Amino acid sequence: MHSERPARNLLRGQASESDINTPLHVEDSPRQAAGSFKVAVIIPARWGSTRLDGKPIADICGKPMVQWVYERAAAASLVEHVAVATDDERIEEAVRRFGGNVVMTSPHHRSGTDRVAEAARGIPSEIVVNLQGDEPMIVPSAIDTAIRPLLQSPEIELCTLKTRILDEEEYLNPNVVKVVTGMDGFALYFSRSPIPHIRASFKDSGARPYKHIGLYVYRRDFLFRFSALAPTALEDAESLEQLRALEHGCRIKVVETSYNPVSVDTPEDLERARRTAAGPGA
Repeated sequence: MHSERPARNLLRGQASESDINTPLHVEDSPRQAAGSFKVAVIIPARWGSTRLDGKPIADICGKPMVQWVYERAAAASLVEHVAVATDDERIEEAVRRFGGNVVMTSPHHRSGTDRVAEAARGIPSEIVVNLQGDEPMIVPSAIDTAIRPLLQSPEIELCTLKTRILDEEEYLNPNVVKVVTGMDGFALYFSRSPIPHIRASFKDSGARPYKHIGLYVYRRDFLFRFSALAPTALEDAESLEQLRALEHGCRIKVVETSYNPVSVDTPEDLERARRTAAGPGA
């Protein structure tokens, strides 16, 4: 399934409890990525949320959530530059307070990808990572896992991640996006429905279901082309932006990782993230 062969398990997306709870720091100077590529992570962050307004600056063990995401992105070995893209002055102030890079963008963007594309025009990088700002426990090695295919193959323009679904309840949950890939590791379809449809029992099926992790790695030119495309019927039906790429004939490389995201969408999710960040016994 994987063409890359990282030298260490850390680069395979293995997420241990120590990976999650180990304090990270932002380096003072950028690093050069392999093959003279310049890799930038852009974290789109907006104030409004259906269930948790202001979540980018929600406190997690003394730091705003966006700082947790930022520092973990900066700790990825292939990442050279990190910035937050926002249209909200409160988020801008929080990022500047911890010394991060921030780009102010238009308040009229339809999606996070459009916000990332605007910010990317002012950041000279050949590869752009769109990292969601609601995953404070993202493992740096998972980011590297998604970047590596673009460094290895010039034909790949877009890459994302998937992880095994082991729980049937998660498989049936429409809030969990599923992905089906071909034998070459490229996406066939993404859906909120339980795909592939399993006629036998969930545990006995030979067709393994996978959860999509919403981290995207783009080649710069592809990002701008993609953000300029008109929304499509499947995208609107499923409310999944990546379907726009598939409907327009774009190929999406999907790499497996053992990292299982701790996304924050509700107050309950926030409390869970706080307990995880605090470590065992919290």
